[in-house]
Formats: sequence, C-alpha cells, structure tokens
Amino acid sequence: MTETKSTATKKKSSSKKNTTRKKTLVIVESPAKAKTIEKYLGSSYVVRASMGHLIDLPKSRIAIDEDNDFEPDYITVRGRTKLLKELEAEAKKSKAVLLASDNDREGEAIAWHLKEDFEKKFDVPISRIVFNEITPQVIKQAVENPQSIDDAKVDAQKARRVLDRLVGYKLSPLLWKKVKNGVSAGRVQSVALRLICERETEVENFIPEEYWTADGKFSHKKSSFVASLVQIDGKNPSLKNEAEAKAVIDALLKQKFTCTDIKETDKSIKPKPPLTTSKLQQMAANRLGFTSKRTMQIAQQLYEGVLVGSRRVGLITYMRTDSVRISPVAIEDVRNFIAENYPDALPEKPIEYSTKKNAQDAHEAIRPTYSSYTPEMLKSSLTSEQLKLYSLIWESFLSCQMVNAVSKTYSIEISAENNMVFKASSTKLVKKGFYSVQKLLLPKEEKAANLPNLNIGDEVSVVNFVNEQHFTQGPARFSDASIVKLLEEKGIGRPSTYAPTISLLLERYYVTRSNKQLIPTVLGKKINEILTEYFSDIVNVDFTAQVENQLDLVEAKEEKWNSILKEFYPPFKEKLENLMTNLESMKGSLDEVTDEVCEKCGLPMVKKLGKYGYFLACSGFPGCRNSKSIPICKCPRPGCNGFVVKRSSKGRRKEFYGCTLYPVCDFLSNYKPTNIPCPKCGQPLVEKFNKKDGAFKSCINPKCDYLHTQGEE
Repeated sequence: MTETKSTATKKKSSSKKNTTRKKTLVIVESPAKAKTIEKYLGSSYVVRASMGHLIDLPKSRIAIDEDNDFEPDYITVRGRTKLLKELEAEAKKSKAVLLASDNDREGEAIAWHLKEDFEKKFDVPISRIVFNEITPQVIKQAVENPQSIDDAKVDAQKARRVLDRLVGYKLSPLLWKKVKNGVSAGRVQSVALRLICERETEVENFIPEEYWTADGKFSHKKSSFVASLVQIDGKNPSLKNEAEAKAVIDALLKQKFTCTDIKETDKSIKPKPPLTTSKLQQMAANRLGFTSKRTMQIAQQLYEGVLVGSRRVGLITYMRTDSVRISPVAIEDVRNFIAENYPDALPEKPIEYSTKKNAQDAHEAIRPTYSSYTPEMLKSSLTSEQLKLYSLIWESFLSCQMVNAVSKTYSIEISAENNMVFKASSTKLVKKGFYSVQKLLLPKEEKAANLPNLNIGDEVSVVNFVNEQHFTQGPARFSDASIVKLLEEKGIGRPSTYAPTISLLLERYYVTRSNKQLIPTVLGKKINEILTEYFSDIVNVDFTAQVENQLDLVEAKEEKWNSILKEFYPPFKEKLENLMTNLESMKGSLDEVTDEVCEKCGLPMVKKLGKYGYFLACSGFPGCRNSKSIPICKCPRPGCNGFVVKRSSKGRRKEFYGCTLYPVCDFLSNYKPTNIPCPKCGQPLVEKFNKKDGAFKSCINPKCDYLHTQGEE
C-alpha cells in the first residue's frame, strides 16, 4: 500500500509539473520597447531588455590580440553582471529564447554575444528575430519567422569595433604625452573635427566685399509695385560702391519706363522622398531647432512606443536607416488614407524612390506605422517635442505618396529708355497637391507681390528709387544639419553614428555650439593640427569612406573582417612608435600667465585650458590647488563687488552667467555679458543672436531699451 501511495504521489507531482507551461523569452534592447512588445505577444512570452551591450571590449585596456589576427578579448561590461545573470536565469527556465535586438550591426553583435554566453551555460533553443516597426502584426510575424544570427553582420561590427579601438587607444596616449592629459582621438570624430576646423579657417579668411542694389517703385493706374534692377546694357549690374549706385539712379531720373516683357510659367513641384536618418536630423535641425542627439532621442521614444489612450503603440518605424524603401503594406495603407482624406492628391500608382548605391537598405525609410494616426489625433498623447517630430515624419511620408504641386509665376520686365531693365515677379500655388497635407513642412513663403495686369508697351510711372548696401556672405559655419549632410555625402559613418559623433566632439570640448553653429575650440584646433600633420592618411575623408565601403563588403561576405586591419595596422603602428619617441612635447603651450594673483598663496594665476574651456589656476600647483572661473566683467548689481563668470549646473541645459559672490548676490543672466558699458545707462551689454539681426549686443538692464548692433561699435 505504501509503495502504491508513493507512486501515486509521484505521478500527481509529475502531472502538476507538466501543467506549468514554460514561456518564450524575448530579449530586446530597451525597457520601453519591452513593455510595448510584451503587451502585443501575451502571456506565453516574457520580454526583457538588455539595455544595450552586455558583453564588449573592456575600457581599462586595449584587449586586441595583435599577434593573433586581431582577435578581440570580450568581457562582461562593468556594472552589467547582475543584469546578464538575470537574463541567463530567465533564459534557462524558458522553452526558447528569441533575440530581438535592433536590426543593425550593433544589434546583431548584441544578439551574437548573448547567444554565445547562453550556449556555454545551458541548452535552450536560441533564434534571432528582426522587425522594422513595433506594431502587433509585424511583431507576431517576426516571432512566427525566427532566423539565424547573421554572422557576416557580426563580423562587420567586429571589424569596425576593433579598428576604432586600435585608432582610439593608440592615438590617445600619444596626445596625452605630447599635448594634454584627457584628450582623445577617433577614426570618425577626428575626420568630422577636421571638416569643422577647415570650414572655420575659410570663415576666418573670408574678406567680405561691398556691393549695392537698386530697386524702383513703379505705379500703373491705381496699383504700385517694386521691381529690381537686373540689367544695364544687356549685362548683370555690378555696383561696387555707393557712388556707382548713385550714378545709376541719377541716370534713371527723367527716363520713361514701359513694360517690355511679360511671362507666365507653370512649375511642377515634386514631393521629397521619405525620410532617412540624416534627412530627419537635417529637417529637425532646420525646422524645429533640434540637435541631432535630441532628434534621435525623441525618435527612439516614438519608435519604442508611447501610451495612446490605454494602449502602448510604436508610432514610427526604425529611425536608423539610409534607405527610402517603403514596404507594400505601408504603401497600401497610405494610399487608402489619401484616397479617403485627400482624393484629389492620390496619384494613379504608388511613387517609387531609388535608394543610393551604398545604402545598407536593412530598414525601410522612417515613416509612421499607421497613416491614420494623424498628429491632430495624437496631440493629447505626445509631449510637445514628440508631437513636432512625429508631425515632420507623418507629413513627409504622406506627402511622398501624393501628386505634384503646381505653382504659377507671373513676371514682368520694365525697361527704361537707356536700356536699364527692372524685373518683378509673383508666384502662387495653383494646385496644392502634396502640400495639402503639410503644415510644419509648408515652405515659408514670402509675401507675394501684387503685380498689376500689364500689357507689353504699357507705360508705368516712377514713384521713387532706393539704393541698398550689401556685403558678400562668406561660407557658413557648420550646424548639426549641414555637418550631418556633409558626413552623409562623403560616406563618413553611418546613420547610427552621426549624432554620437557630434555629441562626442562637444563633450571633449573640441567644438562648442553657439547659435546652432559648431565652432572649433583652441583645443580642437590644436588636436586637429597634430592629427592632420602626422596622421593625414587616417583623418582623411577618403580613408574613412573607404573603411565604410570595406565594412559593407564584410557584411556582404566579400571580404574577411580582419583583412582591413592587416592592411591598416602595420604602417600605423610604425608611425606611432616613431612619434612617441621623436615628437616634441607641446604640453603647457596653451597656458597663459596672467596679472591675476592667487588669493591663497600670492603666486600668479595661469590661464589654462580644461575640459570645459579656459579657467584660472594657481601657478604653484600642486602645492596650491586654487582655481576659479575667468571673470568676464564686473557684476552689474548696484553695490556688488563681485564679477560675472560662466556657470553650469546639472539642472540647466544651457550655460548661464552668475556673480562670483553667489548666494550673497543672486545676479543671473542667460546671455554672455561683455565689458562694453551701455551708453544710455552704463550697465554691461550682453551678446545676443536672432535670425533676423544675426549677432548683436543689447543692454542687460531690462528697463533700458538700448539695442547695440555690431555695426555701430
């Protein structure tokens, strides 16, 4: 009886155990994405986040075996052991593991590392799933069609990682020894720095040239209009100074003016292709004033999913792509939406766009996951910044599948008896086409001139003439938008690297951002000077683009991953060893002795360049460690003996300026004060900038209305 009872108990226990269903573990990269996907897949799945790379090269050493085909020595990333163990425990008790990291080289490497780690410790089926958007149907389809890890993509990531490690970890020590502690160099960042420095040289060397224009105000019957001088004796006018401009006006006085030409032209305007990463960053910078980093952060949030009502929804497709390809499902969806809401703007067949030759094409273009999710509908679900960026993406995608817009330009020529010709034109939209869906992306149209209906031969009257002085404009400094555009055109980096490259240059204080312009610092110029002199073959646009092409060949299984390194490393190593021995040290060359005296020990203070700019430090260091910010001007508060210095804090995004006697004096300004006193009230002028006036100076005193432009100094 006892044996029978025992057997029955075992059977019961076994039966209970078998009823406990094992779940499938899905591993993604971010927690937000995990929440969205877990809701889509239901109770049979557990979704966890790896939070990026868990296994990678260590930071403390180079970890590349140069004598063994450049094999990397991977370790668990410091601080990530606990998370890795949690994922291992979850994987061990699961019936299967689906690795769902991003569908790019970095994501493939994350998946490969996790697979390698799990397979060493336990036996569980492991597969890879990829998707371009986080919607229920796409996620379920990916789960139903698991695949193997793409080893070629992993090899391409490995080649890139090892190459960048060799360049960074070999070049940086040279810079520490010869220039300044704490500085660094990198394969892509150093080329971007070179481009910014070269543009700065062009800006500094540019000498503006004066020129003048002449406009005439004319009238016909009850209408008046303005026309610009466009021809003198059949040639473009070239008025170099005020005297020449005045001579032209004098020659026009007492002349008769008649209409000698009328033209009406229609122009068909095509919609732009759907967005790639670089185009999204450029558009967000130009239209919304977002930095590349901020654009990608917000796009990531939209991709991973936000709460729309009670439901978490991934609103856009993957935001790191260089392809303009659109899936057939998305084409059908958008055409149905256009047919219902903008029937006059629906083309007969879908519009196709060709992707450039060197695009990886792993992902579609950036688009909304559902055309029916309009910006208006999502207003209450998104933050202000999310709504703006989503609107750009939505408008761009909808418009790319709509018919052309048509504009009509009406232009007239007014000629004087002495063969001087004036021209005026007016353009208006006669067919909205794809503009029907655009609000944020609608061109900033200038006020169209109201031109009278004239006939050739009609005489017009002169109201007056106006001369205006101008100066030729030099090359513009790079902004986030323009440097991203150039990096893409030159084939430097990939969609995933544009924003991090700019951020790294700013963090290293090689570049500062002022009025959305990227300006190299003294330190950035010095680093670039050394790198371009001694490593011009590495900080070279062609070399960097060539590396990207070789990585593409590795991913296409046409080249071995370490062949790039075998070709690059030997001459690089030889040059490094030579410079480490023979290059003269430049340490301290950026320091400058000042008249300021250290209040602690009485020794002179030295102006030194630190990570975040110049500061004052005691020349008695390390015996005296006194340091402080460089005073900009006297504090404008009445009775205060303090000075204004640049400050920063964790709670504020931007730099600000405050008094050295804080908290006794709470003076604070968002604008940089100068030593120039206001001629009206005597308080300091501050530097300001706006699109209309550019850079100018105005009084810091809110009760004073003095505006001081640079031209008045």
